[in-house]
Amino acid sequence: MRTVPRASTLPLLALSLTLLAGPLFADNWPQWRGPQLDGSSREKNLPVAWGVEANVAWKLALPERGAATPIVWDEHIFLTVGEDPEESDALWLWSIDRSSGEVLWKGALGGGNERKHKQYLSSPSPVTDGQSVWALTGTGVLKAFTVDGREVWSRDLQQEYGAFGLQWGYASSPLLHGDSLYVQVLHGMLTDAPSYLLRIDKQTGETRWRVERPTQALHESPDAYTTPQVLEIRGKTLIVISGGDVLTGHDAGTGREIWRAGGLNPENSRAQRLVASPLVSEGRVYAFGKRSPILAFEPGTTGATPRLLWQSDDGTDVPTPVTDGVLLFVVNDKGIMWCLNARSGEPVWGPERLTVETYSSSPVLADGKIYATSENGVTTVVRAGREFEILARNELSGFTLASPAISDGQIFLRTAEYLYAIGERRSGG
Repeated sequence: MRTVPRASTLPLLALSLTLLAGPLFADNWPQWRGPQLDGSSREKNLPVAWGVEANVAWKLALPERGAATPIVWDEHIFLTVGEDPEESDALWLWSIDRSSGEVLWKGALGGGNERKHKQYLSSPSPVTDGQSVWALTGTGVLKAFTVDGREVWSRDLQQEYGAFGLQWGYASSPLLHGDSLYVQVLHGMLTDAPSYLLRIDKQTGETRWRVERPTQALHESPDAYTTPQVLEIRGKTLIVISGGDVLTGHDAGTGREIWRAGGLNPENSRAQRLVASPLVSEGRVYAFGKRSPILAFEPGTTGATPRLLWQSDDGTDVPTPVTDGVLLFVVNDKGIMWCLNARSGEPVWGPERLTVETYSSSPVLADGKIYATSENGVTTVVRAGREFEILARNELSGFTLASPAISDGQIFLRTAEYLYAIGERRSGG
């Protein structure tokens, strides 16, 4: 595996690199949905235009495609990587030097890598708090490492709780909140075993609680590739998960199911597996069916069913939407984009075509822009406003499933062939 040294950065559009006056934030990107857990970043003056060689600080060769998002904390990037199963079935956690793109260490996550439709079993994104990093694989191996690569503890969820039973392979990322990891296993297509939610002590790896999550969903519909989210409301912390036709809120301390909302599978389809994760913003929870519907809820902390605020028949499939709290931006798997009023669900603009391609990566929001990446590695930059405006289309080579990550003025994009650092780092290094 070779590391490509820092490439010469070409000045492609001055606005891509110029630092303007005003407040600047240098956020880390500690887990799949970023620092706010909603796909957004507070950073400003981010790159708008780039290419395979243009505005690329460095690129790192990868052995095989992967859906895990690069996780960034200060001088470290963490990436879950799988080898080509025809040569090796090994799974790894890579630590990469933020400044140079060189691999610092590789933590072994076991074997068993294989292809499941589009993805391999390296799909779950790692998480970090800057002192430790945790990685979960589609084989059920969950490990903790120090940031310098020392293994702290290891679990095998399939060995402990039974085989995963999802049609397209396990792909949910762990959620790090406070002193715990929250891991969901929502399945049913290939098993009669119950779905469950785990709370794991991040320091010791011990299970604090495990609760089963029943569902009446049929055939493939119990399967979910979503990731848990955190809802802070009225002094309470809830873990929100979506799958098996329903949205549920669980007490973070005990795992007890506080409330449950349906409506994600109005036709009672037998093939309504869910991929887009729930989205939490300003006390509202947005849940997404398979292409339809979008449901916006106002949840509480009691057993009462959350109040349905609005519903839209326009929806997504794989990409998880993003919101600034005022506008909700939706990109579906066919490259069609909408903008809705986040409070009322009223259409603001769309549908609009980004490109004639398939989209699996989730869009991210920063600097007043939406970054949406297709499976062909084309990132369309759209102004995050009340009128549809494409600012740039940027092409990278290689099949792309992973969502972008943003940190310290740069955008990190993963294709099947490379991890790219786009733009110049604002500070540090």
